[in-house]
Amino acid sequence: MTAADLPRVVALEKQIFTDPWSRSVFLQYTADEGWGAIVAETDDKLIGYACYSIMDFESHLTNIAVDPAWRRKSVATKLLKAILHIVEESGCEYLLLEVRLSNVEARAFYERFGFSLLQRTPHYYRHPVEDALVLIHHIDHSKEV
Repeated sequence: MTAADLPRVVALEKQIFTDPWSRSVFLQYTADEGWGAIVAETDDKLIGYACYSIMDFESHLTNIAVDPAWRRKSVATKLLKAILHIVEESGCEYLLLEVRLSNVEARAFYERFGFSLLQRTPHYYRHPVEDALVLIHHIDHSKEV
């Protein structure tokens, strides 16, 4: 993700999420050394993005979004696989994320990648107020890449 991607990223963020990150939040994170982001593009059009942070042996998937017109076309799968590869190469032991309790589709998506429930965080989301499920994916460093 580059600064040139931010207008489309912010627009997509507002389109998808009820409590979207602002441009200033993305800018704040891009200044953080442990933060990274990738985009998915087709024909020079941004159709998805994923953001992550890495600190020591822990990683966190902070955002993942796909343009509604491009859903069910493996975009989210490719983004998540890329993030998993990045955090594995960084030596991380696990990848964490939060998902709305009501987001059954996203929960099923993450479960297909081996994420499991770590804990439930009451009132994590604000608009609307809702609990988050914290999911964890343990990185298997024993398999051959």
